[in-house]
Amino acid sequence: MHINYIFEKIVSKICVIGSTYFMRAKASLDSISLGKHSVFHGVMKFVRESDTTIIVGNNCQFRSYHTSNLIGINRPCIVSTILPRSKIIIGDNCGFSGTVIGCFDTIEIGNNVKCGANTLITDSDWHLDDPRAEVPKTVKICDNVWLGEGSKVLKGVTIGENSVIGAGSVVTKSIPANVIAAGNPCKVIKQLPN
Repeated sequence: MHINYIFEKIVSKICVIGSTYFMRAKASLDSISLGKHSVFHGVMKFVRESDTTIIVGNNCQFRSYHTSNLIGINRPCIVSTILPRSKIIIGDNCGFSGTVIGCFDTIEIGNNVKCGANTLITDSDWHLDDPRAEVPKTVKICDNVWLGEGSKVLKGVTIGENSVIGAGSVVTKSIPANVIAAGNPCKVIKQLPN
């Protein structure tokens, strides 16, 4: 093996250990429920407003360092609750790469969900003071869903288990289980075997 490759791997491992230790301590201070064995590649941002809930399951990975996912990450992961009583619940064995999760009401993410680089999940239009904005609506992403790079999941959407959302898709309506869906707006393009 090339010496530079070995050196890079050692430095990367040290950085992961450091950022994981730091993020675990910060999550504890911010009253965020963080499951066992979650790993942080770089420092991300948790924002938990008072009277809100953020729960992260076991064995989750958060990739925020720009080269921690070789497809390229253009921002750190950000997980935030905005309004009182809003809640984010993330299951076990999930992976996030530069993913932003912005919650005004409820966002539920099941187990074994993969969020590709630079994905966005939100349950609101964000500008609640604008009369054109609608009220926040719950987002639910079921088990074993894969969100492709750059995809966006918007308010009121449920994505059924085992479904794959193509890169760059904008999901504005619910997607059934066991399908491949893609586009803007995102539509089912192929049924997957159960």
